[in-house]
Amino acid sequence: MAEEELDLLLDGKGWPVLEEYDGGPPPPVQPVRLRRNTCYVVMAVLLNQKNEVLVMQEAKLECHGMWYLPAGRMEPRETIVEAMQREVKEETGLECQPLTLLAVEERGPTWLRFVFLARPTGGTLKSLQEADEESLQAQWWDQKSPALQLRSRDIVPLMDLALQYQANSSHPPTLPAELPCAVICQRFLAVFTDNNGAVWVLLSTARAPHLPVVVSNMSRSAMGGGLLVAIHQLLQMHLPSPTVDIRVRGLLGLQHLGKEPGQCDGICFNTVVTIGDQCSKEKPPELQSRAFHWWKVEDEDLKIRVLQRLNAASFIPIHS
Repeated sequence: MAEEELDLLLDGKGWPVLEEYDGGPPPPVQPVRLRRNTCYVVMAVLLNQKNEVLVMQEAKLECHGMWYLPAGRMEPRETIVEAMQREVKEETGLECQPLTLLAVEERGPTWLRFVFLARPTGGTLKSLQEADEESLQAQWWDQKSPALQLRSRDIVPLMDLALQYQANSSHPPTLPAELPCAVICQRFLAVFTDNNGAVWVLLSTARAPHLPVVVSNMSRSAMGGGLLVAIHQLLQMHLPSPTVDIRVRGLLGLQHLGKEPGQCDGICFNTVVTIGDQCSKEKPPELQSRAFHWWKVEDEDLKIRVLQRLNAASFIPIHS
């Protein structure tokens, strides 16, 4: 079971999330309701053959006339990819195909932005004559001339990331897996590697052995909210702190469906964490409870794939 789960996650696919979470009872969590208690934003970086970036001119009063990447809030009953394609079409006039998820950004436990690299597949670039409430126009921009007044410079690193990925992909092409989830949670692949090149993975002992899943606290006032905080808190409870270094490396992928509001608006982030023991590299650190155990990966192919991803830092980045 654990082998199959790990195999699928390494391929950027998903694994069903059961409504039972690891690490003890979670804080009271209500199901995610998009546009009610949670905001998801989609954004796309499209490049043409000249490596110019597709940008749109804002129509909104507060940023009228400024330029930005095509982006907007997801609507209920949309998948993440459907939302991205809709926003690109509405704001630029172009149809597109997603190539990969580039990054995930978090601003508090209830605001998440999903940034894609995509390519144009049709449509006509929006002109000033077609201006509407979505945007004034769209154009291809080389980031140099003419100088555009940007709504925010937060998109500049994302443009650079897209160009870097196109030149030398840092992770395999990965799109969200369409699997339902009621809450925002993280399934984490916690890895320890010893001096001999062996790979150990942390598994939950509840039910059949599986990679642990921890739910995020969605309360806006919660100090324990956030994608990265939830993982650190759980691991610190079960590992001998402070002698163990816990490092979140990034995402193998994520899972979302969104077709039934209130039942599957949630997201599961499949996150890689490395565990380093300052005292010993001969064996994994001793666990402080029986809720988890270390599993030594014996399958040679799985072990090699894990090590390759770790050595190449081949993960979708999380900006939190």
